Amino acid sequence: MKKLFAGIDTSTQSTKLVVIDFDSKEVIFNDSVVYDTDLPTYNTKNGVIQNLGEGVSESEPTMWIEALELLFKRLKESNIPQENIRAISVSGQQHGLVAIDAEGNLTRKTSKLWNDFSTQEECDLLTKAVGGISNMIEEVGNSQLTGYTASKIYHFVRNEPEAYKKTTTLFLVHNYINWYLTGGKNGGVRVMEPGDASGMALWNPKTKKWSKKVIKIIADDLFKKLPKVEPSNKSIGFIGKDIAGKFGFDPNCKVDAGSGDNMYGAIGTGNINPGIVTISLGTSGTAYTFLEKAFIDPLGEIASFCDSTGNYLPLVCVTNLANGYNEILKQYNLSHSDFNEIIKLTEPGNEGRVLIPWYQGERTPSVPMASPIYFGFGLGDFKKEIMIRAVLEAHILNLYDGFKKLPVTVNEVRLTGGLSKSEAWRQTIADIFEAETVPVKGEGAALGAAIHSAWVWNNEEATNINLKEITDLFVKLDESKRTKPIKEHVSIYRKQKELYSALSNKLRESEHGNIFKIRNEILNISLNKNK
Repeated sequence: MKKLFAGIDTSTQSTKLVVIDFDSKEVIFNDSVVYDTDLPTYNTKNGVIQNLGEGVSESEPTMWIEALELLFKRLKESNIPQENIRAISVSGQQHGLVAIDAEGNLTRKTSKLWNDFSTQEECDLLTKAVGGISNMIEEVGNSQLTGYTASKIYHFVRNEPEAYKKTTTLFLVHNYINWYLTGGKNGGVRVMEPGDASGMALWNPKTKKWSKKVIKIIADDLFKKLPKVEPSNKSIGFIGKDIAGKFGFDPNCKVDAGSGDNMYGAIGTGNINPGIVTISLGTSGTAYTFLEKAFIDPLGEIASFCDSTGNYLPLVCVTNLANGYNEILKQYNLSHSDFNEIIKLTEPGNEGRVLIPWYQGERTPSVPMASPIYFGFGLGDFKKEIMIRAVLEAHILNLYDGFKKLPVTVNEVRLTGGLSKSEAWRQTIADIFEAETVPVKGEGAALGAAIHSAWVWNNEEATNINLKEITDLFVKLDESKRTKPIKEHVSIYRKQKELYSALSNKLRESEHGNIFKIRNEILNISLNKNK
C-alpha cells in the first residue's frame, strides 16, 4: 500500500492542498481554492471582508472550512487513492483569532487576521500595564504588536463581552482547522503547539510558559479558554469519522500538530539547519532562519518564534517590499523584464543615494507613522534609472538592516515568492546578504506541512527518520537561477549598509521630537481644511 501524506495551507487569500508519495518521492496532487473567485458568496477581496473600517482585516472561519472541503472533494474525484494518506498536517496564517463555545459554535462570526491593525490601543494598554516594553519582552519574549493575537483577544474582551463570555476556546487559525479535521463538534481536539503559540504574545518561546501577568490583565478567566500547548513533533489524533466517511480517508489517518505558515515555510524551503535563511518576497517581506537557542530582541522588532521541530525561528517582517516595486513598474509602465534590463545599466550603491522605503509605515523597525525618505538626491536625480535602482536597493537594505541583529552566519539564502524569478532581485540580495541565493520550486508552506506529517508519522509508526532526509527528497531548488555575490558589489554595499543603518537610526531618534508624528499632524490639518 502506498504511503501518502497531505499538507494543507490555510492562508489569507487561499487554501492549498499538497499530497506527496513517500515511496516515489514526488508531489502527486497540488490544488488550491482562491476565496475571492472560488467562494464568491463570502464577498472577499484578497480573502478579506471589505468595508469593516479603518485597519480592520477579518474573514469568516467557515470560509476556510468550505475551501478545505472543496479541495477534499476534488481529491476524491481525482485518481489519487486518498485512503492511502497516512497523515495530514495543517499550516495556517499566523496570529488570527477564532473563538468557539463548548458545542463548537463560533461565538464570533469572523476572525481578526494577522494584518488587522485596529488593536493598537489594546497593545498600548497591555504594554503600559506591565510597566513598559522591556517588561513586556521579559514576560512574552516579544513586544505587543497589532499583528499578534494578544491584542485581538483583549479587543474581543473589551468590545464584545457577551460573546467572549460564551467562548470556551480561543484558537489560532491552524488549531481551528485541526479541531475540524479531528471531528469538530463531534470530539474535535482542542490543542496548540509551540510554533504558532509563540506568535500570540502571550506564550513565551524562551521559557515555554504562558505569561500569567499579561493573561490576567486581559481577563481573569482567559487562561481557562486557552488550549494546552503540546509538542510540535507529535500527532494530536485521528481524522474525524464523518470526514473520513464523506471524503474517503482511512479512519486511521493521523492529524499531526501543524503550525504557522512561517514554521512550515521553513520546512518547505529546507531551512532546518544553521546557516540557511529563507526570504519570502511578497507585498510584505520576511526573512527567517533556524536557531538552536531562542533569540529575544531587546527592542521587540524581530519576532521570537519557536519552529515546528523543537528549535527556534526568529523572523524579521517588513511591511514594505513588493508594494514599492509594483508602484515603480506602474509609474514608468515597465514589465519585469524591462526592470531587469534597466538595473543592468545602473551602478550598485546608486552613487551614494539611499531611499528609506517606509511607504506605509513600517513594522521593522517599528515606525507605524513613517514615510519614505530620500537621501543624497540632487534636483536632477528623480529620473527613471536612478529611481528604479533606489527602490530595488531600498527594500533589500531595509530587510537586511533588521535581519543583521541575528546571531547567524548566512551560508545560503533560499527565496520564495514571485520576485524570486527576478535576476535583479536575486543578485542584489546575494550582494547585500553576502551569500548565494537560490529560488525554491513549488508550494513552500503546504509542502512543508506534507513533509512534516511524513516525518511525524514515520517516527511514530515506522522507523525513526531525520527530517533533513525528507526535505532533501522533496524540496527542489532552481539551480539554474542560483546567484553568487559579486565581490565588487559586496564592497560597495558594505558601505551602503552602514549608511542606511545610520540614516534609519537617526530618523528614529527622539531628541528633536517624532518627525513622523509631526508630519502626520500636518496631514491632519490639511485634511480637515479640505473637508
